[in-house]
Amino acid sequence: MAGAFIQPAEVLLSKRVQEMVINGEEPPAPYICRDGDATEDDGSVESPIPIVDLSLLSFSGPCGDESEDELRKLQSALCSWGCFQAVGHGIPSSFLDEIRQVTKEFFGQPMEEKKKYAKTVTEFEGYGADPVPEEGQPLDWSDRLFLDVYPEDKQKLKFWPENPKSFRDILKEYTEKMKMVTKLTSKAMAKSLNLDENCFLDQFGEQAPLQARFNYYSRCQRPDLVLGLKPHSDGSGYTIILQDEVGLQILKDDKWYAVPQNPHAILVLMADQMEIMTNGIFKSPVHRVLSNSEKERVSLAVFYTPEAGKEIGPLDDLVSVERPRVFKNVKDYADTHWEYYQRGTRALHTVQV
Repeated sequence: MAGAFIQPAEVLLSKRVQEMVINGEEPPAPYICRDGDATEDDGSVESPIPIVDLSLLSFSGPCGDESEDELRKLQSALCSWGCFQAVGHGIPSSFLDEIRQVTKEFFGQPMEEKKKYAKTVTEFEGYGADPVPEEGQPLDWSDRLFLDVYPEDKQKLKFWPENPKSFRDILKEYTEKMKMVTKLTSKAMAKSLNLDENCFLDQFGEQAPLQARFNYYSRCQRPDLVLGLKPHSDGSGYTIILQDEVGLQILKDDKWYAVPQNPHAILVLMADQMEIMTNGIFKSPVHRVLSNSEKERVSLAVFYTPEAGKEIGPLDDLVSVERPRVFKNVKDYADTHWEYYQRGTRALHTVQV
């Protein structure tokens, strides 16, 4: 598989994985990150990740029994799994299908069309791969389109595809729905911990950024050696993921669990900054994406992150003699997280007390 000459990561990342697959190339050495016999951990049994019905959660008065039960389920999910499958989120299933379809259509276009929105190997926003990691870190068997979608003045429309024709309008509509879902979810999480419903929204700020990452995972001849996305936790506040096929896995108790396919659900995944805000009560799980030899896969992750320069930290009501402060206050943690992600490690230890 690896020839006598190994191309540097900068050269490989200037090519698209999708191009390599079309050309019949095997994964080059820098993509190899598994030992070939780790497939027993590939989570053929889907995980019991809780499903939470957001429509049952009321914020306009006392909660009924159904709401209380759902809040308890939400808290339990985030304390143990660090994620949940959200239904009753107010987004029609038909629109979720439109998002999946327009994502497939974008990545299904000729390479020259997609490259109109290409980034360099050092840039973040645009079409391509993540910036070059530190030497020795494996590359991901995937291509992606990364866009700042909110606030509007952060949008760089030169990276927003004009084809498919419906792409921009659908993304704008999805962004509005994500603003609604993050507001609903943030209030529900606060209420599940018996906190003021706006406490997390206040930490994020009114102009909290939303960033969209459209992922395309090409078929791979050697899924035993290559991952679509290497193990990591997210550096945002939390992430909302729409997937089309099974492939995403969550690490819990040193075991990998596949996230079930549910066409009507969106996965809400805690990231490091929510673990900080909750003083370690909610968990930011490590996750990864498998490669697949038989079919490609798409997903859309939307990252919800506190405003730049805004200080966040454990809420006072979650710090006590019984539960001492675990984390310091911090600004722009996502930048620190990215530095450590490029090294293949987590960053939470940098803000521990």
